[in-house]
Amino acid sequence: MADVKDPTLRKATLDKDLVKVAKAEAAVASAARGIVAPGLGFLFLAAIVIIGGTLLSGQDNGILITAAAAIGGYMALNIGANDVANNVGPAVGSKALTIVGALIIAAVCESAGALLAGGDVVSTISKGIIDASTVPSADTFIWLMMAALISSALWVNLATILNAPVSTTHSVVGGVMGAGIAAAGINAVNWPTMGNIVASWIVSPILGGIIAAIVLAFIKTVIIYRSDKIAAARTWVPVLIGLMAAAFGAYMSLKGISKLVKIDLVHALLIGLFIGLAAWALTLPIIRRQSRGMENRNQSLRQLFVWPLIFSAALLSFAHGANDVANAIGPLAAIVHTVEAGEIASKVHIPFWVMLIGASGISFGLVLFGPKLIRTVGESITKLNPMRAYCVALAAAITVIIASWLGLPVSSTHIAVGAVFGVGFFREWYTANSRKRLAYIHGKSPKHPESKSAGVTNKRSSHKLVRRMHVLQIAAAWVITVPASALLSAGIFFALENLFGVV
Repeated sequence: MADVKDPTLRKATLDKDLVKVAKAEAAVASAARGIVAPGLGFLFLAAIVIIGGTLLSGQDNGILITAAAAIGGYMALNIGANDVANNVGPAVGSKALTIVGALIIAAVCESAGALLAGGDVVSTISKGIIDASTVPSADTFIWLMMAALISSALWVNLATILNAPVSTTHSVVGGVMGAGIAAAGINAVNWPTMGNIVASWIVSPILGGIIAAIVLAFIKTVIIYRSDKIAAARTWVPVLIGLMAAAFGAYMSLKGISKLVKIDLVHALLIGLFIGLAAWALTLPIIRRQSRGMENRNQSLRQLFVWPLIFSAALLSFAHGANDVANAIGPLAAIVHTVEAGEIASKVHIPFWVMLIGASGISFGLVLFGPKLIRTVGESITKLNPMRAYCVALAAAITVIIASWLGLPVSSTHIAVGAVFGVGFFREWYTANSRKRLAYIHGKSPKHPESKSAGVTNKRSSHKLVRRMHVLQIAAAWVITVPASALLSAGIFFALENLFGVV
Protein backbone atom coordinates (compact mmCIF):
# COMPACT_ATOMS: atom_id res chain seq x y z
CA MET A 1 0.00 0.00 0.00
CA ALA A 2 1.38 3.38 -0.93
CA ASP A 3 2.42 5.74 1.80
CA VAL A 4 -0.13 8.54 1.92
CA LYS A 5 2.62 10.80 3.14
CA ASP A 6 4.63 10.28 -0.03
CA PRO A 7 5.67 13.82 -1.03
CA THR A 8 5.30 13.07 -4.74
CA LEU A 9 1.65 12.18 -4.20
CA ARG A 10 1.05 15.32 -2.19
CA LYS A 11 2.70 17.42 -4.91
CA ALA A 12 0.61 15.87 -7.69
CA THR A 13 -2.59 16.49 -5.74
CA LEU A 14 -1.53 20.04 -4.97
CA ASP A 15 -0.72 20.70 -8.64
CA LYS A 16 -4.14 19.44 -9.69
CA ASP A 17 -5.83 21.68 -7.13
CA LEU A 18 -3.82 24.68 -8.29
CA VAL A 19 -4.76 23.97 -11.91
CA LYS A 20 -8.44 23.83 -10.94
CA VAL A 21 -8.14 27.09 -9.02
CA ALA A 22 -6.37 28.73 -11.98
CA LYS A 23 -9.08 27.56 -14.37
CA ALA A 24 -11.78 28.85 -12.03
CA GLU A 25 -10.06 32.23 -11.76
CA ALA A 26 -9.69 32.43 -15.54
CA ALA A 27 -13.39 31.63 -15.99
CA VAL A 28 -14.38 34.32 -13.49
CA ALA A 29 -12.08 36.86 -15.16
CA SER A 30 -13.50 36.01 -18.58
CA ALA A 31 -17.06 36.35 -17.31
CA ALA A 32 -16.20 39.67 -15.67
CA ARG A 33 -14.72 41.00 -18.90
CA GLY A 34 -17.89 39.94 -20.70
CA ILE A 35 -20.10 42.15 -18.53
CA VAL A 36 -17.84 45.20 -18.29
CA ALA A 37 -18.68 46.55 -21.75
CA PRO A 38 -22.48 46.08 -21.44
CA GLY A 39 -22.30 47.56 -17.94
CA LEU A 40 -20.51 50.69 -19.16
CA GLY A 41 -22.95 50.95 -22.07
CA PHE A 42 -25.84 50.79 -19.62
CA LEU A 43 -24.24 53.54 -17.52
CA PHE A 44 -23.98 55.73 -20.64
CA LEU A 45 -27.71 55.31 -21.32
CA ALA A 46 -28.51 55.85 -17.63
CA ALA A 47 -26.55 59.12 -17.74
CA ILE A 48 -28.68 60.28 -20.70
CA VAL A 49 -31.86 59.47 -18.77
CA ILE A 50 -30.67 61.19 -15.59
CA ILE A 51 -29.39 64.33 -17.32
CA GLY A 52 -32.39 64.52 -19.65
CA GLY A 53 -34.85 63.93 -16.84
CA THR A 54 -33.23 66.67 -14.78
CA LEU A 55 -33.08 69.28 -17.55
CA LEU A 56 -36.54 68.52 -18.96
CA SER A 57 -38.37 67.88 -15.69
CA GLY A 58 -40.52 70.98 -16.00
CA GLN A 59 -41.22 70.66 -19.71
CA ASP A 60 -44.29 69.15 -21.33
CA ASN A 61 -43.50 65.74 -22.81
CA GLY A 62 -40.08 65.87 -21.15
CA ILE A 63 -40.33 62.18 -20.30
CA LEU A 64 -41.06 61.31 -23.93
CA ILE A 65 -38.06 63.31 -25.18
CA THR A 66 -35.82 61.76 -22.52
CA ALA A 67 -36.93 58.26 -23.52
CA ALA A 68 -36.30 59.04 -27.19
CA ALA A 69 -32.85 60.42 -26.32
CA ALA A 70 -31.96 57.20 -24.49
CA ILE A 71 -33.08 55.13 -27.47
CA GLY A 72 -31.07 57.41 -29.75
CA GLY A 73 -28.04 56.83 -27.51
CA TYR A 74 -28.62 53.08 -27.78
CA MET A 75 -28.70 53.42 -31.57
CA ALA A 76 -25.45 55.41 -31.51
CA LEU A 77 -23.78 52.71 -29.40
CA ASN A 78 -24.70 50.15 -32.02
CA ILE A 79 -23.43 52.32 -34.87
CA GLY A 80 -20.07 52.50 -33.09
CA ALA A 81 -20.07 48.76 -32.49
CA ASN A 82 -20.88 47.81 -36.07
CA ASP A 83 -20.65 50.47 -38.77
CA VAL A 84 -17.35 52.13 -37.81
CA ALA A 85 -15.45 48.83 -38.13
CA ASN A 86 -15.48 49.17 -41.91
CA ASN A 87 -13.36 52.31 -41.80
CA VAL A 88 -10.52 50.99 -39.65
CA GLY A 89 -10.86 47.22 -40.04
CA PRO A 90 -8.58 46.92 -43.11
CA ALA A 91 -5.86 49.01 -41.41
CA VAL A 92 -5.99 46.72 -38.36
CA GLY A 93 -6.08 43.55 -40.45
CA SER A 94 -3.01 44.70 -42.39
CA LYS A 95 -1.12 45.40 -39.12
CA ALA A 96 -0.73 49.07 -40.09
CA LEU A 97 -2.66 49.93 -36.91
CA THR A 98 -3.05 48.16 -33.59
CA ILE A 99 -6.57 47.67 -32.33
CA VAL A 100 -5.99 50.32 -29.64
CA GLY A 101 -4.63 52.81 -32.16
CA ALA A 102 -7.57 52.16 -34.47
CA LEU A 103 -10.07 52.69 -31.65
CA ILE A 104 -8.48 56.00 -30.67
CA ILE A 105 -8.27 57.33 -34.23
CA ALA A 106 -11.80 56.23 -35.13
CA ALA A 107 -13.36 57.55 -31.92
CA VAL A 108 -11.72 60.97 -32.27
CA CYS A 109 -12.36 61.33 -36.01
CA GLU A 110 -15.94 60.02 -35.90
CA SER A 111 -16.82 62.46 -33.11
CA ALA A 112 -15.07 65.33 -34.87
CA GLY A 113 -16.84 64.57 -38.12
CA ALA A 114 -20.24 64.46 -36.43
CA LEU A 115 -19.79 67.59 -34.34
CA LEU A 116 -17.78 69.78 -36.73
CA ALA A 117 -19.08 68.83 -40.14
CA GLY A 118 -22.23 66.80 -39.50
CA GLY A 119 -25.28 67.93 -41.44
CA ASP A 120 -27.41 70.29 -39.38
CA VAL A 121 -30.52 69.54 -41.45
CA VAL A 122 -31.83 66.04 -42.00
CA SER A 123 -34.83 64.61 -43.79
CA THR A 124 -37.13 63.31 -41.09
CA ILE A 125 -38.34 60.49 -43.30
CA SER A 126 -34.91 59.14 -44.10
CA LYS A 127 -34.42 60.50 -47.60
CA GLY A 128 -38.07 60.44 -48.62
CA ILE A 129 -38.91 56.84 -47.72
CA ILE A 130 -42.46 57.78 -46.67
CA ASP A 131 -44.75 60.70 -47.43
CA ALA A 132 -45.27 62.59 -44.17
CA SER A 133 -48.58 64.00 -45.41
CA THR A 134 -50.11 60.51 -45.30
CA VAL A 135 -49.46 60.15 -41.55
CA PRO A 136 -52.74 60.79 -39.66
CA SER A 137 -51.39 62.92 -36.80
CA ALA A 138 -48.31 64.29 -35.10
CA ASP A 139 -48.68 61.73 -32.30
CA THR A 140 -48.75 58.90 -34.82
CA PHE A 141 -45.63 60.32 -36.46
CA ILE A 142 -43.80 60.46 -33.11
CA TRP A 143 -44.49 56.79 -32.39
CA LEU A 144 -43.68 55.87 -35.99
CA MET A 145 -40.21 57.39 -35.60
CA MET A 146 -39.83 55.87 -32.15
CA ALA A 147 -40.58 52.42 -33.57
CA ALA A 148 -38.13 52.99 -36.42
CA LEU A 149 -35.39 54.03 -33.98
CA ILE A 150 -35.95 51.06 -31.67
CA SER A 151 -36.14 48.49 -34.48
CA SER A 152 -33.03 49.72 -36.31
CA ALA A 153 -31.03 49.77 -33.07
CA LEU A 154 -32.16 46.24 -32.17
CA TRP A 155 -31.35 44.93 -35.65
CA VAL A 156 -27.86 46.43 -35.71
CA ASN A 157 -27.29 45.05 -32.20
CA LEU A 158 -28.28 41.56 -33.35
CA ALA A 159 -26.05 41.84 -36.43
CA THR A 160 -23.12 42.84 -34.22
CA ILE A 161 -23.69 39.80 -32.01
CA LEU A 162 -23.72 37.63 -35.15
CA ASN A 163 -20.49 39.25 -36.44
CA ALA A 164 -22.21 40.66 -39.53
CA PRO A 165 -21.31 44.21 -40.65
CA VAL A 166 -24.56 45.82 -41.86
CA SER A 167 -25.62 49.28 -42.99
CA THR A 168 -27.12 51.33 -40.17
CA THR A 169 -28.62 53.71 -42.71
CA HIS A 170 -30.43 50.81 -44.39
CA SER A 171 -31.59 49.64 -40.97
CA VAL A 172 -33.13 53.08 -40.34
CA VAL A 173 -34.68 53.08 -43.81
CA GLY A 174 -36.25 49.67 -43.18
CA GLY A 175 -37.49 50.78 -39.78
CA VAL A 176 -39.12 53.91 -41.17
CA MET A 177 -40.66 51.95 -44.03
CA GLY A 178 -42.14 49.25 -41.78
CA ALA A 179 -43.57 51.67 -39.22
CA GLY A 180 -44.83 53.93 -42.04
CA ILE A 181 -46.76 51.06 -43.61
CA ALA A 182 -48.17 50.11 -40.21
CA ALA A 183 -49.22 53.69 -39.50
CA ALA A 184 -50.45 54.94 -42.88
CA GLY A 185 -50.66 51.99 -45.26
CA ILE A 186 -48.55 50.71 -48.09
CA ASN A 187 -49.19 53.78 -50.26
CA ALA A 188 -47.25 55.93 -47.79
CA VAL A 189 -43.98 54.42 -49.04
CA ASN A 190 -42.04 56.08 -51.84
CA TRP A 191 -41.35 52.91 -53.80
CA PRO A 192 -39.05 54.44 -56.48
CA THR A 193 -36.76 55.60 -53.67
CA MET A 194 -36.87 52.13 -52.16
CA GLY A 195 -36.01 50.73 -55.58
CA ASN A 196 -32.87 52.89 -55.69
CA ILE A 197 -31.87 51.64 -52.26
CA VAL A 198 -32.34 48.02 -53.31
CA ALA A 199 -30.21 48.72 -56.38
CA SER A 200 -27.49 50.08 -54.10
CA TRP A 201 -27.33 46.71 -52.31
CA ILE A 202 -26.01 45.27 -55.57
CA VAL A 203 -24.15 48.22 -57.06
CA SER A 204 -22.12 49.47 -54.09
CA PRO A 205 -20.33 46.24 -53.04
CA ILE A 206 -19.72 45.13 -56.64
CA LEU A 207 -18.40 48.55 -57.66
CA GLY A 208 -16.20 48.74 -54.55
CA GLY A 209 -14.86 45.24 -55.21
CA ILE A 210 -14.11 45.93 -58.88
CA ILE A 211 -12.26 49.17 -58.13
CA ALA A 212 -10.23 47.55 -55.35
CA ALA A 213 -9.31 44.66 -57.66
CA ILE A 214 -8.25 47.05 -60.44
CA VAL A 215 -6.01 49.04 -58.06
CA LEU A 216 -4.45 45.83 -56.70
CA ALA A 217 -3.84 44.57 -60.25
CA PHE A 218 -2.12 47.85 -61.06
CA ILE A 219 0.11 47.61 -57.97
CA LYS A 220 1.07 44.04 -58.79
CA THR A 221 1.85 44.93 -62.40
CA VAL A 222 3.90 48.10 -61.95
CA ILE A 223 5.56 47.44 -58.56
CA ILE A 224 5.37 43.95 -57.05
CA TYR A 225 6.37 41.83 -60.04
CA ARG A 226 9.23 44.03 -61.16
CA SER A 227 12.87 43.03 -60.96
CA ASP A 228 13.69 46.25 -59.06
CA LYS A 229 10.73 46.73 -56.73
CA ILE A 230 12.23 49.68 -54.86
CA ALA A 231 12.90 51.69 -58.01
CA ALA A 232 9.35 51.02 -59.20
CA ALA A 233 7.99 52.01 -55.80
CA ARG A 234 9.86 55.31 -55.88
CA THR A 235 8.05 56.13 -59.11
CA TRP A 236 4.58 54.78 -58.43
CA VAL A 237 3.94 54.98 -54.67
CA PRO A 238 3.84 58.83 -54.74
CA VAL A 239 1.42 58.58 -57.67
CA LEU A 240 -0.79 56.19 -55.71
CA ILE A 241 -0.68 58.43 -52.63
CA GLY A 242 -1.59 61.39 -54.82
CA LEU A 243 -4.50 59.39 -56.26
CA MET A 244 -5.69 58.55 -52.76
CA ALA A 245 -5.37 62.19 -51.65
CA ALA A 246 -7.33 63.30 -54.72
CA ALA A 247 -10.07 60.75 -54.07
CA PHE A 248 -10.35 61.69 -50.41
CA GLY A 249 -10.24 65.39 -51.22
CA ALA A 250 -13.21 64.99 -53.54
CA TYR A 251 -14.90 62.59 -51.10
CA MET A 252 -14.58 65.00 -48.18
CA SER A 253 -15.75 67.91 -50.34
CA LEU A 254 -18.89 66.00 -51.28
CA LYS A 255 -19.66 64.16 -48.06
CA GLY A 256 -17.56 65.45 -45.21
CA ILE A 257 -18.13 69.20 -45.05
CA SER A 258 -21.76 69.56 -46.10
CA LYS A 259 -22.54 71.55 -42.95
CA LEU A 260 -19.82 74.10 -43.65
CA VAL A 261 -20.25 74.61 -47.39
CA LYS A 262 -22.15 73.03 -50.27
CA ILE A 263 -19.92 71.84 -53.13
CA ASP A 264 -21.09 70.28 -56.39
CA LEU A 265 -19.41 67.30 -58.05
CA VAL A 266 -17.37 69.28 -60.59
CA HIS A 267 -15.85 71.58 -57.99
CA ALA A 268 -15.26 68.63 -55.67
CA LEU A 269 -13.29 66.88 -58.41
CA LEU A 270 -11.23 70.02 -59.05
CA ILE A 271 -10.47 70.31 -55.34
CA GLY A 272 -9.48 66.64 -55.31
CA LEU A 273 -7.21 67.13 -58.32
CA PHE A 274 -5.38 70.03 -56.64
CA ILE A 275 -4.97 68.09 -53.38
CA GLY A 276 -3.76 65.03 -55.28
CA LEU A 277 -1.09 66.95 -57.18
CA ALA A 278 0.08 68.60 -53.95
CA ALA A 279 0.25 65.22 -52.18
CA TRP A 280 2.23 63.71 -55.05
CA ALA A 281 4.75 66.57 -55.01
CA LEU A 282 5.15 66.40 -51.23
CA THR A 283 5.51 62.62 -50.96
CA LEU A 284 7.88 62.15 -53.91
CA PRO A 285 11.04 63.14 -51.93
CA ILE A 286 9.70 61.48 -48.76
CA ILE A 287 9.28 58.10 -50.46
CA ARG A 288 12.72 58.36 -52.05
CA ARG A 289 14.27 59.07 -48.66
CA GLN A 290 12.25 56.37 -46.89
CA SER A 291 13.14 53.72 -49.48
CA ARG A 292 16.90 54.19 -49.25
CA GLY A 293 18.62 51.01 -48.12
CA MET A 294 15.45 48.92 -48.33
CA GLU A 295 15.75 45.32 -49.40
CA ASN A 296 14.26 44.40 -52.77
CA ARG A 297 11.29 42.44 -51.39
CA ASN A 298 7.56 42.81 -50.79
CA GLN A 299 7.94 43.35 -47.05
CA SER A 300 9.82 46.57 -47.78
CA LEU A 301 7.05 47.79 -50.07
CA ARG A 302 4.44 47.29 -47.38
CA GLN A 303 6.22 49.75 -45.10
CA LEU A 304 5.71 52.50 -47.68
CA PHE A 305 1.91 52.13 -47.50
CA VAL A 306 1.53 52.19 -43.71
CA TRP A 307 1.17 55.95 -43.15
CA PRO A 308 -1.10 56.56 -46.16
CA LEU A 309 -3.31 53.78 -44.83
CA ILE A 310 -3.47 55.31 -41.34
CA PHE A 311 -4.45 58.68 -42.79
CA SER A 312 -7.10 57.04 -44.95
CA ALA A 313 -8.63 55.32 -41.90
CA ALA A 314 -8.80 58.68 -40.12
CA LEU A 315 -10.37 60.43 -43.11
CA LEU A 316 -12.91 57.66 -43.67
CA SER A 317 -13.91 57.85 -40.01
CA PHE A 318 -14.27 61.65 -40.17
CA ALA A 319 -16.39 61.46 -43.32
CA HIS A 320 -18.52 58.69 -41.83
CA GLY A 321 -19.15 60.76 -38.72
CA ALA A 322 -20.07 63.78 -40.81
CA ASN A 323 -22.29 61.97 -43.29
CA ASP A 324 -23.90 58.97 -41.61
CA VAL A 325 -24.47 60.06 -38.01
CA ALA A 326 -27.14 62.56 -39.00
CA ASN A 327 -29.00 59.87 -40.96
CA ALA A 328 -28.88 57.47 -38.04
CA ILE A 329 -30.13 59.95 -35.44
CA GLY A 330 -32.57 61.55 -37.86
CA PRO A 331 -35.57 59.82 -36.27
CA LEU A 332 -34.54 61.22 -32.86
CA ALA A 333 -34.33 64.73 -34.32
CA ALA A 334 -37.73 64.21 -35.93
CA ILE A 335 -39.26 63.12 -32.63
CA VAL A 336 -37.82 66.12 -30.76
CA HIS A 337 -39.05 68.57 -33.40
CA THR A 338 -42.54 67.07 -33.59
CA VAL A 339 -42.93 66.96 -29.80
CA GLU A 340 -41.81 70.58 -29.39
CA ALA A 341 -43.53 72.09 -32.46
CA GLY A 342 -46.60 69.87 -32.54
CA GLU A 343 -46.34 69.48 -36.31
CA ILE A 344 -44.76 67.16 -38.86
CA ALA A 345 -41.94 68.66 -40.94
CA SER A 346 -40.25 67.24 -44.02
CA LYS A 347 -36.88 68.58 -42.82
CA VAL A 348 -35.70 69.45 -39.32
CA HIS A 349 -32.65 71.00 -37.73
CA ILE A 350 -30.68 68.69 -35.48
CA PRO A 351 -30.15 70.23 -32.02
CA PHE A 352 -26.55 70.20 -30.83
CA TRP A 353 -27.39 67.97 -27.87
CA VAL A 354 -28.87 65.36 -30.23
CA MET A 355 -25.69 65.39 -32.33
CA LEU A 356 -23.65 65.18 -29.12
CA ILE A 357 -25.53 62.03 -28.11
CA GLY A 358 -24.83 60.56 -31.54
CA ALA A 359 -21.13 61.44 -31.50
CA SER A 360 -20.46 60.31 -27.92
CA GLY A 361 -22.56 57.17 -28.34
CA ILE A 362 -20.61 56.16 -31.42
CA SER A 363 -17.33 56.66 -29.58
CA PHE A 364 -18.47 54.61 -26.59
CA GLY A 365 -19.90 51.87 -28.81
CA LEU A 366 -16.70 51.70 -30.83
CA VAL A 367 -14.44 51.43 -27.80
CA LEU A 368 -16.66 49.01 -25.86
CA PHE A 369 -17.92 46.72 -28.62
CA GLY A 370 -16.08 47.66 -31.84
CA PRO A 371 -13.03 45.34 -31.73
CA LYS A 372 -15.15 42.29 -32.58
CA LEU A 373 -16.37 43.65 -35.93
CA ILE A 374 -13.04 45.38 -36.64
CA ARG A 375 -11.33 41.99 -36.53
CA THR A 376 -14.07 40.43 -38.67
CA VAL A 377 -13.69 43.01 -41.44
CA GLY A 378 -9.91 43.23 -41.19
CA GLU A 379 -8.92 39.62 -40.56
CA SER A 380 -11.73 37.11 -40.99
CA ILE A 381 -12.77 37.66 -44.63
CA THR A 382 -9.37 37.51 -46.32
CA LYS A 383 -5.75 38.20 -45.42
CA LEU A 384 -4.80 41.85 -45.79
CA ASN A 385 -1.49 43.66 -45.86
CA PRO A 386 -0.96 47.44 -46.15
CA MET A 387 -1.02 47.34 -49.97
CA ARG A 388 -4.28 45.39 -50.11
CA ALA A 389 -5.85 47.52 -47.36
CA TYR A 390 -4.81 50.62 -49.32
CA CYS A 391 -6.82 49.27 -52.27
CA VAL A 392 -9.87 48.90 -50.03
CA ALA A 393 -9.61 52.47 -48.70
CA LEU A 394 -9.09 53.96 -52.15
CA ALA A 395 -11.98 51.95 -53.59
CA ALA A 396 -14.29 53.19 -50.84
CA ALA A 397 -13.56 56.84 -51.63
CA ILE A 398 -13.78 56.44 -55.42
CA THR A 399 -17.02 54.43 -55.23
CA VAL A 400 -18.75 57.13 -53.16
CA ILE A 401 -17.72 59.73 -55.76
CA ILE A 402 -19.03 57.62 -58.64
CA ALA A 403 -22.27 56.91 -56.76
CA SER A 404 -22.77 60.63 -56.09
CA TRP A 405 -22.30 61.29 -59.81
CA LEU A 406 -24.87 58.61 -60.68
CA GLY A 407 -27.24 59.75 -57.93
CA LEU A 408 -27.27 56.36 -56.21
CA PRO A 409 -27.76 56.06 -52.43
CA VAL A 410 -24.90 53.80 -51.31
CA SER A 411 -23.75 52.34 -48.04
CA SER A 412 -20.19 52.87 -46.85
CA THR A 413 -20.47 49.50 -45.10
CA HIS A 414 -21.34 47.67 -48.31
CA ILE A 415 -18.61 49.47 -50.25
CA ALA A 416 -15.82 48.73 -47.77
CA VAL A 417 -16.74 45.09 -47.25
CA GLY A 418 -17.31 44.64 -50.98
CA ALA A 419 -13.82 46.03 -51.58
CA VAL A 420 -12.37 43.50 -49.13
CA PHE A 421 -14.19 40.74 -51.03
CA GLY A 422 -12.89 42.14 -54.32
CA VAL A 423 -9.28 42.07 -53.09
CA GLY A 424 -9.63 38.48 -51.88
CA PHE A 425 -11.35 37.10 -54.97
CA PHE A 426 -8.94 38.90 -57.27
CA ARG A 427 -5.99 37.35 -55.43
CA GLU A 428 -7.54 33.91 -55.92
CA TRP A 429 -7.92 34.49 -59.66
CA TYR A 430 -4.52 36.15 -60.05
CA THR A 431 -2.70 33.41 -58.13
CA ALA A 432 -4.14 30.77 -60.45
CA ASN A 433 -4.12 32.55 -63.80
CA SER A 434 -1.53 35.32 -63.99
CA ARG A 435 1.18 34.50 -66.52
CA LYS A 436 3.15 37.52 -65.36
CA ARG A 437 3.21 36.18 -61.81
CA LEU A 438 4.24 32.70 -62.90
CA ALA A 439 6.95 34.04 -65.20
CA TYR A 440 8.24 36.27 -62.40
CA ILE A 441 8.36 33.43 -59.86
CA HIS A 442 9.90 30.89 -62.24
CA GLY A 443 12.46 33.47 -63.31
CA LYS A 444 13.85 33.70 -59.77
CA SER A 445 17.07 32.00 -58.85
CA PRO A 446 16.73 28.85 -56.70
CA LYS A 447 18.17 30.70 -53.69
CA HIS A 448 15.56 33.46 -53.81
CA PRO A 449 12.86 33.03 -51.14
CA GLU A 450 9.99 33.53 -53.58
CA SER A 451 11.28 30.82 -55.91
CA LYS A 452 10.21 28.23 -53.34
CA SER A 453 6.61 28.88 -54.21
CA ALA A 454 7.20 28.04 -57.86
CA GLY A 455 7.08 24.33 -57.19
CA VAL A 456 3.73 24.59 -55.45
CA THR A 457 2.01 26.97 -57.84
CA ASN A 458 -0.58 24.45 -58.92
CA LYS A 459 -1.37 23.58 -55.33
CA ARG A 460 -1.78 27.23 -54.37
CA SER A 461 -3.96 27.94 -57.40
CA SER A 462 -6.79 25.94 -55.86
CA HIS A 463 -6.36 27.51 -52.42
CA LYS A 464 -9.33 29.63 -51.35
CA LEU A 465 -8.18 33.06 -50.18
CA VAL A 466 -11.66 34.28 -49.18
CA ARG A 467 -13.60 32.56 -46.42
CA ARG A 468 -16.87 31.55 -48.09
CA MET A 469 -18.70 31.21 -44.80
CA HIS A 470 -18.22 34.92 -44.06
CA VAL A 471 -19.26 35.89 -47.60
CA LEU A 472 -22.57 34.03 -47.26
CA GLN A 473 -23.16 35.26 -43.71
CA ILE A 474 -22.56 38.92 -44.55
CA ALA A 475 -24.49 38.78 -47.84
CA ALA A 476 -27.47 37.22 -46.07
CA ALA A 477 -27.38 39.95 -43.42
CA TRP A 478 -27.33 42.63 -46.12
CA VAL A 479 -30.29 41.14 -47.99
CA ILE A 480 -32.54 40.83 -44.96
CA THR A 481 -31.59 44.11 -43.22
CA VAL A 482 -34.36 46.25 -44.69
CA PRO A 483 -37.19 43.65 -44.53
CA ALA A 484 -36.14 42.46 -41.07
CA SER A 485 -35.96 45.95 -39.60
CA ALA A 486 -39.23 46.83 -41.38
CA LEU A 487 -41.11 43.86 -39.88
CA LEU A 488 -39.62 44.53 -36.46
CA SER A 489 -40.56 48.20 -36.69
CA ALA A 490 -44.14 47.43 -37.72
CA GLY A 491 -44.50 45.09 -34.76
CA ILE A 492 -43.08 47.67 -32.35
CA PHE A 493 -45.38 50.37 -33.75
CA PHE A 494 -48.45 48.19 -33.21
CA ALA A 495 -47.24 47.46 -29.67
CA LEU A 496 -46.81 51.17 -28.94
CA GLU A 497 -50.21 51.87 -30.51
CA ASN A 498 -51.92 49.40 -28.21
CA LEU A 499 -49.88 50.43 -25.17
CA PHE A 500 -50.22 54.20 -25.45
CA GLY A 501 -53.37 54.51 -27.51
CA VAL A 502 -51.86 56.12 -30.61
CA VAL A 503 -54.54 57.70 -32.81
